[in-house]
Amino acid sequence: MEEIVYLPCIYRNTASVRPDYLATVDVLPSSPTYCQVVHRLEMLNVRDELHHSGWNACSSCFGDPSKSRNRLILPSLVSSRVYVIDVGTDPRAPRIHKMVEPVDLYFKCGLANPHTSHCLGSGQIMISCMGDPSGNGKGGFVLLDGETFEVIGNWEHPGEAAPFGYDFWYQPRHNVMISTEWGAPKALLDGFNPAHVEEGHYGSNLNVWDWTTHRKLQTIELGPDGAIPLEVRFLHDPDATEGYVGCALRSNVFRFYKTEKGTWEAEKVINVPSKKVEGWLLPEMPGLITDILISLDDRFLYFSNWLHGDIRQYDITDRRNPWLAGQIFLGGSLVKGGPVKVLEDPEKQEQPGPCIIKGKRIPGSPQMLQLSLDGRRLYVTTSLYSGWDKQFYPDMIKEGSVMMQIDVDTDRGGLSLNENFLVDFGKEPGGPVLAHELRYPGGDCTSDIWL
Repeated sequence: MEEIVYLPCIYRNTASVRPDYLATVDVLPSSPTYCQVVHRLEMLNVRDELHHSGWNACSSCFGDPSKSRNRLILPSLVSSRVYVIDVGTDPRAPRIHKMVEPVDLYFKCGLANPHTSHCLGSGQIMISCMGDPSGNGKGGFVLLDGETFEVIGNWEHPGEAAPFGYDFWYQPRHNVMISTEWGAPKALLDGFNPAHVEEGHYGSNLNVWDWTTHRKLQTIELGPDGAIPLEVRFLHDPDATEGYVGCALRSNVFRFYKTEKGTWEAEKVINVPSKKVEGWLLPEMPGLITDILISLDDRFLYFSNWLHGDIRQYDITDRRNPWLAGQIFLGGSLVKGGPVKVLEDPEKQEQPGPCIIKGKRIPGSPQMLQLSLDGRRLYVTTSLYSGWDKQFYPDMIKEGSVMMQIDVDTDRGGLSLNENFLVDFGKEPGGPVLAHELRYPGGDCTSDIWL
């Protein structure tokens, strides 16, 4: 069982400017510091917007005795700085090992706004980027040396960056990588404007790349139903030729797969219908799928609906026909007694009550997910991105985000709230913070890729 997890935390509600930090949280029930932040590693700059993280070594380096998972790669979504964190010397008290400054990304790669980090079998580290130094969309990739952490250059060939960038996953046995598209950084910086979708500032494609030659092979156009494709996951089986991507705007999950001709296609397999509402930004509220993951045994798919406020568990044993196995509401914009009233719901669900854990009413909504390696504990945090948090959940800016635990029935399917687990980031010593993605020192469902 895992003992600690790492979470990047950012300040966005105080008059004084404070650096972001990496929190180490004790998740071992038998520990005297269970459910507590046991260490805070403060960064050396302000307004970084720590977001996602990755490892210097993972399953792609299996069998290489010279590699160990002792460095956490921590890109900053706004500042474009990359921190390399030493988590090997003392896992419960990480320290900064190195910084990659924004100018290195700007001048060596023509890229900015780094997002997803994956280690490669070569020992190098690859980070997807969302834009160019001017804030325009540009989906390219930065390579770091796995020992010195110096910027090597671009992974993609000159002129072949995608229009937008966000997440990526590679499958070496099929010589393929697939990347997704969020939007132009300058458009999403201060919140979501629906007009920006029509103006072309958000993506709706999957980009297919040759893993060996680094050439872009295909653009899979998902259309309006696939607008804003975010997290992408291949099945964990390294022989698999399929996976799933969550598309935020219309709350759909697409399955992508390799055809008999050797090309790649995608089909919609899950839809979360929008609800007709009053008292909200628009007359219809989408679920807004923001994070997805697949259990290590490739049986269950999980995703969060950041606006509706629920987490769903789908059995994907029949890859083309997932079925809903579990669902739980943990806050969100639809809670009873709030400003939003549901007028029509195609799923005919009642508006959920507020989520209360240990006497605290949870602000915000479930967002980032991380599943324990045995599949029985689903950890959840509530912050998406500070500009969007401020727009949709201003109370969370004031009160801070939280970390929760969902207990998973891995036999029959089903989700239940662990009412004894809560990490309240509103009670941090420096004031409320927004905690984002979770990482296990021993590896997890969203970072390990097998060769």
